[in-house]
Amino acid sequence: MTRQIIIERTLNAISNLPEEKAQEISDFAEFVCKRYEELELTKGIQQMVASSDSFQFLEVEEDVYTLSDLKEV
Repeated sequence: MTRQIIIERTLNAISNLPEEKAQEISDFAEFVCKRYEELELTKGIQQMVASSDSFQFLEVEEDVYTLSDLKEV
């Protein structure tokens, strides 16, 4: 099913509903849009951080302790 067909089916269904129910669907659609935008923003931030060298120092952290520092094995 194409996007256009989905939109047309949804509009037809909404036009058959009372105003109160149509408003509920509108509110839900806005909620889904905001959630999608936040998800895309989060993905973008994660990609930016992953490709950044800001935390590269954590990968080359030297060992603070050795096996000789253990009191019990």
